[in-house]
Amino acid sequence: MFMRQIFDDKLAQYAYLIGCQQTGEAIVIDPERDVDRYVDIAEANDLRIVASAETHIHADFLSGSRELAERFGARLFVSDEGDADWKYEWVKDGDYDTRFLKDGDEFRIGHILFTVVHTPGHTPEHISFLVTDLGGGASEPIGMLTGDFVFVGDVGRPDLLEKAARIEGAMEPSARRLHGSITEFLDLPDFIQVWPAHGAGSACGKALGAVPESTVGYEKRFSPAIDFARRGEDDFVEFILSGQPEPPMYFARMKRDNKLGVRVLGTLPAPGRLSADELGELAGRPDAVVIDARPSRSDFMAAHLPGSLYAPLDSSFNTVVGSLVADETQPIYLILDEEDVEEAVRDLVRIGYDNIVGYAEPESLQRYFRSGGESARIEEIDLERMRELAIEGSGHVLDVRYASEFDAGHVPDAVNAAYTRLPDSLENLPADRPLLVHCQTGRRAAAASAFLARNGFDVRYVNDVWTSYAAKHEVVRGEPVLA
Repeated sequence: MFMRQIFDDKLAQYAYLIGCQQTGEAIVIDPERDVDRYVDIAEANDLRIVASAETHIHADFLSGSRELAERFGARLFVSDEGDADWKYEWVKDGDYDTRFLKDGDEFRIGHILFTVVHTPGHTPEHISFLVTDLGGGASEPIGMLTGDFVFVGDVGRPDLLEKAARIEGAMEPSARRLHGSITEFLDLPDFIQVWPAHGAGSACGKALGAVPESTVGYEKRFSPAIDFARRGEDDFVEFILSGQPEPPMYFARMKRDNKLGVRVLGTLPAPGRLSADELGELAGRPDAVVIDARPSRSDFMAAHLPGSLYAPLDSSFNTVVGSLVADETQPIYLILDEEDVEEAVRDLVRIGYDNIVGYAEPESLQRYFRSGGESARIEEIDLERMRELAIEGSGHVLDVRYASEFDAGHVPDAVNAAYTRLPDSLENLPADRPLLVHCQTGRRAAAASAFLARNGFDVRYVNDVWTSYAAKHEVVRGEPVLA
């Protein structure tokens, strides 16, 4: 049996290519949309992808299953569990070679056996796959593809249907279903390996480990979530629903598109290179989005194209763009080095931004400014200056950390609006004085400041470390004053 775990470090997502070396057939589990990566790995190992399987309708990325079916004729294996609201509508409406799966069903790829286990909680339709290498002589599973059910050191969030898909009242019932799934997980043999769909950094859990895989036995012994599940259903529900960070805005759209059908991508978008002169046409355009991905926050604050968003090409890139660009059809222009264009394009198409029209290198941007081109600036301050301005009534403190961070300690009279949910908060933000925008280290506040300035707010960007400030000044605890 061949198995390759393919990691997307921005979304902390694991896809799996599993192949039978005796027959040359392979399947991809939970593929992302730019499927050429999986095809290349398969061909390099004398395999051909004949199928794609989904553990659930994903919220954090667009699935590549339709891409594989349309372009390569892959057979689809998808869940038929859960209620009518969470079915794969695009599969049912299309002419695809599809197997709809229920708990206990089995299928084979070559001599590899996949056994379906219904594991609801994260979502109602969620399934996991026990994998048995029959061709290698095994009579018991070697591992379990757990999707967003069991992670290393954590379990999948049961609150996303309510917080992201906005299905009111779904959190607690989902948490109780998740408890039941974990109870059944405890009956599995300890030797079975756990192959999750996410690692550390994913918003699909609150304490995921950075180790790429685990075992059932290890999780039974050391997972805090599973420990709480053993204590009882009520204890588990309280534990798993507390302290979950606010999900990015784009999660609802991912759920919608993965349910109704992801547009077939084909080849990757190929944005054209912009000259310094062409940059002037983008300044302040409301119908276009300029994403400035330069690494230095201070450089951006000192001078940028009016209306630009700030999203450095690091682990937060997808979250920032997905949270703050509400309309995925708007034309997108990038400010970044040419060598980074493909990486940014892949990041964007994985969350549904396909209309990537052009890019300009930072040096072209500087030439535009030197030639007298229009620029915008956001004043940069530290936390001490923020405190002074707040005390004298010259600004409102806006804390863009998650609510759980805010609750653990914040500036008196601060307003809380997590940066991942800012578009929902705009109407409730005070506009009579400048907004003094801070977070834990300045990273999230930089993206938030650019977004707020684009939307007409007078902003001061706080580029400082919260922990050093909190050690010296009064902070208060308690429920956030939400914007």
